[in-house]
Amino acid sequence: MEKRSFGRTSAGREAALYTIANSKGMRAEVTDFGATLVSLYVSDKSGSPVDVVLGFEDAASYEHGKGYLGATIGRNGNRIANASLEIDGVTYSLEHNDFENNLHSGSKGTSARFWEVKSCEDNRIVLTIEDADLEQGYPGNATMTVTYEVTEDNGLAIRYEASADKKTVFNLTNHSYFNLSGQASGDILDCTLQINASHYTPVKDKKAIPTGEIAPVEGTPFDFREAKAIGRDIRADHIQLTYGNGYDHNFVLDRTGDGLEKAARVCSPKTGIQMEVITDCIGMQLYTANGIGGQKGKGGTAYQRNAALCLETQFFPNSVNEPNFVSPLTEAGKTYRSETIYLFSNI
Repeated sequence: MEKRSFGRTSAGREAALYTIANSKGMRAEVTDFGATLVSLYVSDKSGSPVDVVLGFEDAASYEHGKGYLGATIGRNGNRIANASLEIDGVTYSLEHNDFENNLHSGSKGTSARFWEVKSCEDNRIVLTIEDADLEQGYPGNATMTVTYEVTEDNGLAIRYEASADKKTVFNLTNHSYFNLSGQASGDILDCTLQINASHYTPVKDKKAIPTGEIAPVEGTPFDFREAKAIGRDIRADHIQLTYGNGYDHNFVLDRTGDGLEKAARVCSPKTGIQMEVITDCIGMQLYTANGIGGQKGKGGTAYQRNAALCLETQFFPNSVNEPNFVSPLTEAGKTYRSETIYLFSNI
C-alpha cells in the first residue's frame, strides 16, 4: 500500500491517493475524495500495464469536473423523477440537479465529499462516510461503507454496506469510465460488449426517466445478448438512442438467484484486455460517455464523446417511485449490502 498527497479542494482540505495491488502487478489508485477510483492498471496481451479508467490529476479537478468519473455514488445512484420521493406517507424533496429530477444524489452526494479511510492494506482499502438525517434530503442518519479489493485473480471487487435509523433509500454504485484500450486511446466504439439482459427499461424522453415498462431487447439496438461492437448500432435510427445521444439506459439483468452472477463482458481488440462484470445487482446502466467531451483528464488527455463506457450496477432508475420496479428501500436498522467485481483477463 502506498499513500501520497492528491492536492487540495477549494475549501483547502488535502486529499490523499492510496495505491492497492495484488502480487501479479494489477493495481488500483483510490482517493478519499468521493471514494473515487482514479486509476486501474491491468496487463495487456503483451504484459504491459494499461490504465483502463478515465480520471483527473488531482482532487480539485474531480471537485470541478463533470461526469462523476470513478466516484462512489450514494445514497442513490441514477435518477429520481421530480427530485421527490414518498416513504410511509411522508414526502421528501431532493436537489433538482438534472432538469427537474435528481441525478446521483446531487451536489451533497457521497461523490462530492470526503470519506474516512477505516483501513488500508496492500490489496484492500475500506472507506466510510456518515450522512445526517435529511443531509441529502433522504430520511435517516446513515452510515455507508465501500471496500475496494484487488484480488489475486485480477479482479477489482467493490463491496457496499449501509444502514440508517429510518427507512431510507440505499442504491450505491461505482461510476468508473472504462476504456480497455487505455484511458488516452480515443473512443471505445470498436470494443465488443455482451450483456446478459433480455430486457431493458426504455425512457420517456431526453430527461431519462424510465416509462416503467420492462421491454424486450430483441430486434432493437439494445440487444447485446451476443457480443457486438459498441459502435455497431450506437448511431441507429431509434428514438431511445436519440434521447441520450447514445446509450444511457438500464438493462434488466437475466438472473437465476440472489448471489453474484455474470452480467457483462467487454473486450478490446487493441490490447486484448477482457473485463467481466459480476454482480448481485438486478440492473446495470450502460452509459457510453455521450456528454463528457472537452474535459482534460490524466496526462492532459482531451476526453472525447464515447471515450469510455460505464457499467453501473444498481436498482433500476427511479425505482423508489415506480411501482413496477423492485424497491430500493432499506428498513431502519437493517443493513444494505451489494457487491460487484470487475474481473480482468486477456483474450
